[in-house]
Amino acid sequence: MAANRKRVLIVDDSAVVRQTISEIVSAHPQLEVMATANDPFQAAERLKREWPDVIVLDVEMPRMDGITFLRRLMAQKPVPVVICSTLVGEGSKTYLAALEAGAVDLIEKPNISTRKFLEESSIRLQDAVLGAAHARVTRRESVAPPTKHSADVMLAPAGHRAMAQTTNKVVAIGASTGGTEALRVVLQSLPHNAPPIVIVQHMPEAFTKGFAKRLDELCQITVKEAVSGDSVLPGQALIAPGAKHMMLIRSGANYRVEVKDGPLVNRHRPSVDVLFRSVARVAGANAVGVIMTGMGDDGARGLREMRDVGARTVGQNEATCVVYGMPAEAMKAGGVEQEVDLNMIGRLVQRLGQQEGERPQRV
Repeated sequence: MAANRKRVLIVDDSAVVRQTISEIVSAHPQLEVMATANDPFQAAERLKREWPDVIVLDVEMPRMDGITFLRRLMAQKPVPVVICSTLVGEGSKTYLAALEAGAVDLIEKPNISTRKFLEESSIRLQDAVLGAAHARVTRRESVAPPTKHSADVMLAPAGHRAMAQTTNKVVAIGASTGGTEALRVVLQSLPHNAPPIVIVQHMPEAFTKGFAKRLDELCQITVKEAVSGDSVLPGQALIAPGAKHMMLIRSGANYRVEVKDGPLVNRHRPSVDVLFRSVARVAGANAVGVIMTGMGDDGARGLREMRDVGARTVGQNEATCVVYGMPAEAMKAGGVEQEVDLNMIGRLVQRLGQQEGERPQRV
């Protein structure tokens, strides 16, 4: 059985952290620790002798930082890398750089302050490493941001004048491993008058705000981390904050989001299933559900619930997924109406999410 386990290299300058991560990884029946290293130079020496399935990499280390090491790895021989570090304040910019350099996932260092936090940290770490082990990694090209439209265009003022009519459609998107890049592709393809969008991307606390800000800089639509009570508006995407569930609620003729604490659902918080179920209950047939790349089955049942009430549902196809897990499970559950290439999702969302009376566009 051990021969079938995914081999993990842990790179961190703290002996305590290396030991903690090693114990968490080794506790999973499908994972084993190949080796540990206290910095990128020691890791590079180990890589000369054997190659892991996944590298768990810290950012701030002596002699060479993790981002520089990550870039060199991805340029020479791409390997799935999970960034594991303490996410605080402006440090989120570093982790955005890690994603752009090719990291598969980003997680917070295990929290050992209480048993509950340690258990949740362990689940998140194991899932991230296992997901990365199944990921397809390639060299990445830099993406030049498009010209930003004026504030009036971004905020879609026409929508504010007819709120009761323009909020009857809503798009809900769920993603996990590989989803940060997939979301960029989808959201960047949307015009300023895109339908309202609510998103759950499995991501640690304190990271989603920086991630949303980066997408906002790249996209024609407005992208922001959701705050409880935010209106769901055309030309805007709301991303659930890390460590919080997000649900769609109705306020008269309008949609809003509710952000709240709660237990892990399908091993995640935020959970795609929580969002999709709320959308099924509140928006019904006026909704579009999209499930994209990710490990596990979060969102599969919720997408089926959306389809059962008449919503249009879309899954990312296997060929363009980093990990074809969540879309595959949603397909098995009968929740996916049609599977499409990642590059087609944006146009399809735009067409399916059009309000009544709008001129249809061909996908």
